Amino acid sequence: MARDGKRIAMLTCYDASFASLCDDAGVDILLVGDSLGMVIQGQSSTLSVSLDETLYHTRCVVAGSSRALVIADLPFGTYQASAEAAYVACSKALQAGAQMVKLEGGAWLADTVAFLTHRGIPVCGHVGLQPQSFNVLGGYRVQGKTAGAADAMIADARALVAAGCAMLIVECVPRALGARVQREAGVPVIGIGAGPDCAGQVLVIYDALGITPGKPARFVRNFMSGHDSVASALAAYVAAVREGSFPGPEHCF
Repeated sequence: MARDGKRIAMLTCYDASFASLCDDAGVDILLVGDSLGMVIQGQSSTLSVSLDETLYHTRCVVAGSSRALVIADLPFGTYQASAEAAYVACSKALQAGAQMVKLEGGAWLADTVAFLTHRGIPVCGHVGLQPQSFNVLGGYRVQGKTAGAADAMIADARALVAAGCAMLIVECVPRALGARVQREAGVPVIGIGAGPDCAGQVLVIYDALGITPGKPARFVRNFMSGHDSVASALAAYVAAVREGSFPGPEHCF
């Protein structure tokens, strides 16, 4: 799709019913995100999510999905210590039905990514705002706003791709930086709060449906608005991503 210039529509997903609806709506990728800690469990961050919980939700999503690519988010503490520990967690995710795993981090993860991909595990990287590292980032803030920070992010993206990442997610960065990551990474880049110039877009499904309590992030659009069913809202999301009307200027940094 990226080679053909067809924008990729991705959503988080945590259960079989939503997975089936997403499939029918044409969503291309389902991410079993550790965001489940916040939107399902009601926690203040993603850090409490366990590998067993991720595997449970992965099995649920796989059971409801027949066509979308399913990616499992590796929880905090399951891959940072060593490549060997990451392999154990990743192998369980693939055994649960995921077809790819996602890791948060920059160039420091390159050796781990190489270790995994050499052993048959497809990896999606994640740069920009990394929710598992919000304590050291000073909260949920836009990343890469200075020239130095932007260059460092590009270096991270290049290192991850060189190590074997087949896809990247870039989160909460200025639009110009999102476009630059897409140009220079060499793989499909999925943006969330990274502007419209990425190969695809992702949102937390509860955000996209206006379910998440509280004020939504700037990059969120409520696709239930003007629609009378979840199915039509999901189809509207896919259409908006495909045609490039989402994200609009109001969703960019």
